[in-house]
Amino acid sequence: MSRHTVRLDKIRAHWGDMLRVAGSLTMGTVRAYDLIRMLSADGRTTGLGEAFAHYGRISKTLHLLQFIADEGYRRMIGTQLNVQEARHRLARKIAFGNRGQLRQRYREGLEDQLGSLGLALNAVIWWNSLYLDAAVKQLRADGFPVTDEMCARLSPIQYDHINFLGRYAFSRADVAGGLRPFHDGAHEST
Repeated sequence: MSRHTVRLDKIRAHWGDMLRVAGSLTMGTVRAYDLIRMLSADGRTTGLGEAFAHYGRISKTLHLLQFIADEGYRRMIGTQLNVQEARHRLARKIAFGNRGQLRQRYREGLEDQLGSLGLALNAVIWWNSLYLDAAVKQLRADGFPVTDEMCARLSPIQYDHINFLGRYAFSRADVAGGLRPFHDGAHEST
């Protein structure tokens, strides 16, 4: 499966420098520009850069072996990927006007677009979290046996209840009034 081998001799030869780089990164005493210069010169990887590449292959190999051998690990990674994909679907749904594409040609414009998208994503997730928590509390108060296993399957990254089309008015919320009441499911059509 692997196309590369790990050269431990290259790691040993640069181990002291690798530890110094790691310490400098941890302490914040090295700039990204200087780090890049240490790892490559004239478009070619330096000995230190090769040592880091070989060291990284050890972690990659251990990850692949665990992924192959451990079904629980594969399931956990699949779950994490599903959550991330759900977040991306929500982001694409929010940014539907440009089909999810960033169109600004200058850095500040892109930063503004990304910041706005992040704010909208966080607002949806926060809103959903508030109401999921309130719904669980209401169900428990009504005597419904809501278990922790059920709650673990809930996700605030849902958007079927959101109308992404139309006009929106943003006004200061009346926080003293609490959350809006839940819809009565008995009166809704299926």
